[in-house]
Amino acid sequence: MHAERKKPMNPYLGGALAGVLSIASVGLAGKYFGASTTFVRATAFLERVFSPERVARMPYFLKDGPKLDWQGMFLIGIFLGALVSSLATGTFQLQLVPRTWNVRFGPSWGKRAIVAFVGGAIAMFGARLADG
Repeated sequence: MHAERKKPMNPYLGGALAGVLSIASVGLAGKYFGASTTFVRATAFLERVFSPERVARMPYFLKDGPKLDWQGMFLIGIFLGALVSSLATGTFQLQLVPRTWNVRFGPSWGKRAIVAFVGGAIAMFGARLADG
């Protein structure tokens, strides 16, 4: 038996609501939405397992050390919210290669993974360079 597929939220409405929420976040809590520091902290957590003394003396990790803070919870909330939303609307699906990518660049999941990794690394470098 197939679940009824509901229409997903209008992306423009979602973007507008995210903008309003961002403004409210700054106004009420003095915090901007962000995620890049969370990845640094997660890396520090992981590296601390293998080399705790290195993490303890590395200036990069001294500034943004291993801890779970509001940004980490924010990212977990994004993941869980997206999962609940896709399950509720019946749009959840696992794809190694999205249809749009397949049409433009072919079905290679390896090429897709490499491009996604490189793009993410460039975006993360820029965010960290800007102290984001």
